[in-house]
Amino acid sequence: MHAALLQINPTVGALRSNADLIIQEAHRAADAGAELLITPDCALSGYPPEDLILKDHFCADCQNELDRLINELPKEPLILIGTPLLRNGKKHNAAIAIQNGTIVGEYYKQLLPNYGVFDEKRLFAPGTESLILNHTGKKIAVHICEDSWEPEGTAVTNIEQPIDLLINLSASPYHRGKQKDRLRILQQTAQSLSTTLLYCNLIGGQDELVFDGSSMVIAPDGSLISRAPAFMTHTLHWNTASAEITPPLNELSEIYEALKLGLHDYVEKTGFKKVVIALSGGIDSALVLALAVDALGTDRVISVTMPSRYSSSGTLQDAIDMANRLHIPIHQIPIEPLHHQFQNQLTSIWENKTSAELTDENLQARIRGNLIMAISNEFNWLVLTTGNKSEMAMGYCTLYGDMCGGFALIKDVPKTTVFDLCRWRNEQSEVIPPEIINRPPSAELRPDQKDTDSLPPYHQLDPILEAYVEQDLGIDGLISAGFDPDLAKRVIHAVELSEYKRRQSPPGVKITPRSFDRDRRMPIVNRYRN
Repeated sequence: MHAALLQINPTVGALRSNADLIIQEAHRAADAGAELLITPDCALSGYPPEDLILKDHFCADCQNELDRLINELPKEPLILIGTPLLRNGKKHNAAIAIQNGTIVGEYYKQLLPNYGVFDEKRLFAPGTESLILNHTGKKIAVHICEDSWEPEGTAVTNIEQPIDLLINLSASPYHRGKQKDRLRILQQTAQSLSTTLLYCNLIGGQDELVFDGSSMVIAPDGSLISRAPAFMTHTLHWNTASAEITPPLNELSEIYEALKLGLHDYVEKTGFKKVVIALSGGIDSALVLALAVDALGTDRVISVTMPSRYSSSGTLQDAIDMANRLHIPIHQIPIEPLHHQFQNQLTSIWENKTSAELTDENLQARIRGNLIMAISNEFNWLVLTTGNKSEMAMGYCTLYGDMCGGFALIKDVPKTTVFDLCRWRNEQSEVIPPEIINRPPSAELRPDQKDTDSLPPYHQLDPILEAYVEQDLGIDGLISAGFDPDLAKRVIHAVELSEYKRRQSPPGVKITPRSFDRDRRMPIVNRYRN
């Protein structure tokens, strides 16, 4: 059998264009001789559809496009389409089997994930029955995403055995380490059923999520037969006579590609023509700028530098140098005149006292926030913020200041990973001035300021944050893991105290197993500390 796994990039809610994409790729694969065509989970609607499912007419509109697909898809192959579906008053996450212009089978997802970024139990009714299709002399079972993630779960055990193929329509988002976990689990499922598993995963960015593709075929013994490239659209053709195996990326390459794709699709799918970045000469804005140019091209990226009385000549020159290396425009707007005027205007409120140090630091950040948002409003450019996960965790950021913007590209990237990514990017071509990487991080909002004045050194901070945020270790667990008790308590206190800030931050790409956006939902008013 010749199968084609259509690793496509739909847009949530763009039903007609998604259907057009499916039709286009299906005909192309059929012309190449494919007898079995597989689309990802919710390929017709895009994933995740979230509360669009609750809208009265959404499933009906999906059905209308499904009817069009039935008429316009190639006739001979067996084609599996992922779509939300309304049946008997219940909404399902479904796989529709189509051949010769008719529906030959329907499968409703049985295991509805309700953890992390998923909340399908709130939206869909679970299926209870397996679907077995007979095609070209093969017995083919159908799963949707989570169904195959429990090798001993009911969706697996309910399958009438033996079968020749297990098809999985998937929308499995990326995070660091996910690809290895995914392969391991799917190998177990293939082995438990003693069957070949064809896994077709979604590609593309959707809000905070990035889907990496990496569609694959796994043999009954668990060995990897075929795998599509990650982070790009691709049709993976497979038959018993030939196979393609794309080697995996290393971890830093994965993360960089995920960030690029997440940014590219967010900009494209929201309709922005250009992005604008406040370029400080620091490492975070340097990484964001490199990613933006790599994702969008030089003609769609604008940089602005807004030096203050505390900005060093070195950071200013590094910002200009990097913009020149990437061949993008850089605009200079000194904030000192505005800073001075703000201080004068506030003197009466402060009763002729000099402002507190922190207040003055935040004031500078908010002046910059106002300026870059004015530029955004005037030209309809998307502002990319430059804060990282370590800063967001500790509240080392300013509401309505450096947090101003529409997309927080690296908000889930720990500071130590920021350094690693910058070094990795420079190994490809040196676009980031080495001085930026080598200089001790500083907000430059007061004389001789360093991040370590307010935060623990990042090589100490980030492991604690990973253990506390991603692994849910409390103070006792952190101490047992070898972390300094006082430092651990300090970190916990700052993380929980800063929830109100994070709740007001723009969306950004998820790259860790547990981000602050969808994965971790903490009350703002919260007195629990452990």
